[in-house]
Amino acid sequence: MNRRTKIAVLGSALLLTAGSAAAAATASEEPRQREAAALTGSAKLYRSAGDDITFSFDAHLAAKDTADPTKATGTFEFSHYLDGEGARAKAKVDCLLTGGKVAVVSGVITSSDLPGAEGKRVGVTVHDLGHRDRLGYSWASTGNPVETKELPRCVSSAPFEKVRKGTGDFTVVPWRPDF
Repeated sequence: MNRRTKIAVLGSALLLTAGSAAAAATASEEPRQREAAALTGSAKLYRSAGDDITFSFDAHLAAKDTADPTKATGTFEFSHYLDGEGARAKAKVDCLLTGGKVAVVSGVITSSDLPGAEGKRVGVTVHDLGHRDRLGYSWASTGNPVETKELPRCVSSAPFEKVRKGTGDFTVVPWRPDF
């Protein structure tokens, strides 16, 4: 065999070996599924009176639970202060529904400095519009979370509030159920 033929045969053998090894490695790895739905990020709401209102989310629905949004996990927090007066709360997620760039998440308050709030369910709606995100919450029409009677899971209001310019970084992963 001449030198060129030997190089061509050796090069082909190396390429076939490398391709086979890569295919074997890929076949042995589990394909990574994206989660079924998610809502993450934080923002401050805009209020002309200067209220300091913050919402933060870390809510997820695993791919294996795509048919049951009540299996969502995570937490969300919110606070509202004006002139040093107000309250904060943290909730454990119990439902997450998303569609396009809109998410509705609900949870039960696990800690708060608002007397009577612990154990109450609240819901929040987020519209992920890039730098113009919007937000709504279940107590918009019912008073504060303490005054809300038995709120069902994944219930909230329309996203009527505007986030303060430069603070909205919400990310919504759209839910695609297998119905």
